[in-house]
Amino acid sequence: MTKCTQESFDFPDIKRRSIEVNFKGGDITSDGGVLLLRQMDKRLGLSEAVSKVLRDLRRKASCKHDGLSILRQRVYALASGYEDLNDHQQLRNDLAIQTAVDRTDVLASSSTLCRWENRSDRQVAWGIHEVMADQFIASFDDIPKELILDFDATDDSVHGKQEGRSFNGYYDHYCFLPLYVFCQDQLLVSYLRPSNVDGAKHAWAILSLLVRRLRESWPQVKIIFRGDSGFCRHKMLTWCERHDVGYIVGIAQNKRLNALAARWQQTSEKSFSESGAKVRRFNECQYAAKSWRRLRRIIVKTEHTEKGSNTRYVVTNLEGKPQSLYDKLYCARGDMENRIKEQQLDLFADRTSCHHWWPNQFRLLLSSLAYILLESIRRLALQGTELAHVYVGTLRLKLIKTGAVILRNTRRIRFLLSGACPNQKLFFHVAEKLAPG
Repeated sequence: MTKCTQESFDFPDIKRRSIEVNFKGGDITSDGGVLLLRQMDKRLGLSEAVSKVLRDLRRKASCKHDGLSILRQRVYALASGYEDLNDHQQLRNDLAIQTAVDRTDVLASSSTLCRWENRSDRQVAWGIHEVMADQFIASFDDIPKELILDFDATDDSVHGKQEGRSFNGYYDHYCFLPLYVFCQDQLLVSYLRPSNVDGAKHAWAILSLLVRRLRESWPQVKIIFRGDSGFCRHKMLTWCERHDVGYIVGIAQNKRLNALAARWQQTSEKSFSESGAKVRRFNECQYAAKSWRRLRRIIVKTEHTEKGSNTRYVVTNLEGKPQSLYDKLYCARGDMENRIKEQQLDLFADRTSCHHWWPNQFRLLLSSLAYILLESIRRLALQGTELAHVYVGTLRLKLIKTGAVILRNTRRIRFLLSGACPNQKLFFHVAEKLAPG
């Protein structure tokens, strides 16, 4: 049977002119801004540092693609919006990606990338996390006075028989339960876990390692641990108190806490019934759970609206007024959820479809490296611009996804970006900010 492959398509005419579409335009890319990723990467030295912790046991004489090129190809593609390895069957021929990777020939195929991912192990994951911590420390020109470490977990849906997958009753599906640690917008940890564990599993060990590493560089820095009620564990709070680490952590409601706050909640209800306006008040008390060996400070937020009462509790060892600690410090942790959304929705951190465990952890880290590049562009080159606080998905759309014709010969490579691009000035502003020196 004859196979017919359609190579063009005709659209309705416009003003007596026919419209024909095909894919024979030649060396044109939709990712002209990938050079900004290359520029940012070279400034940070990120991929070069990570490549040193990736063990390559291949016979070098038989390899067309070195580990550094493969790493850059994968990370730049994720940052540019290409989540699948299958995308690289065509993407490997894209002159823009080739140029960003410092190559002038065809890049690695999807099968090569797949074999490369499946060589990862625990040592690789550990080494990449060390690089991420070093990058965070290097991002400061001056010694910081205070660092707030945000811990949070999320669900990562799985749809196959991957190693470590479990059913989670809270999320009501099979998933992994990765743990993230951010300091403001900067990512320090993306740690894959099975979902049949406590939400705070290994959080204490990670906090301990981070504090030790940060204090090696900044012995006097004040460190604050912040998390929701899922991280309210006696072991973590005790460790923070022993090691001079501040904490502000949510604590779930229980009968004893509700009894302590009853009089304040009744007062709020009475005020609401008299005025009809929302009532929101703050108090504090001393409380010790059965597993605790000491009393701790509890901030109590009592609130009453037309929908009823809403009482919240936070445990902390920090000084300050209850409302200020709750509103300005504890509630600010909610912004971390936006950073996790960027990881999963914009950078495909939930694309953990490998069968084995460590390749999935590696994929999570590759998305993290792509995030570090885009977040660094936002933080270092876009301050004071309209893109200073946008999601990385918007940043990609505005700067990376730029059409260009590429002309390449033995003397030079020219990127002819679209003349109709609305972000021309912004593009050159970022390129100048990221220029060496």
